[in-house]
Amino acid sequence: MNGSKKYEFRKTIFDRRRINRVYIYCTAPVKKIVAVFEVGEIVEDEPRRLWENLGDSAGIRMEEFFAYFCDSEKGYAIEIRNLRRLDVPIDPCLSHDFTPPQSFCYVTSAIEES
Repeated sequence: MNGSKKYEFRKTIFDRRRINRVYIYCTAPVKKIVAVFEVGEIVEDEPRRLWENLGDSAGIRMEEFFAYFCDSEKGYAIEIRNLRRLDVPIDPCLSHDFTPPQSFCYVTSAIEES
């Protein structure tokens, strides 16, 4: 949330390439959506090359990165653009078919942000 992380790294990517917004869910103790960002470039590559090219913007240590990708031949880097912390966190269980923990889920209707 301090802006040092410029990419979100994932082993899998969402099916719908036209996704333009990502809501960030914070686990315990908050258990709410706390921020939103716009999706920029999505880079697909071998984890080693992702780290070489984008590791400075990862927001995590190299050990954590490679532990996450230990059995993966490819990975994805989702560029984080216009990160915005929500003034009032949103409980996604109130209005959406949301069941944590998940890597991601699709939201088909707008989430009211403040």
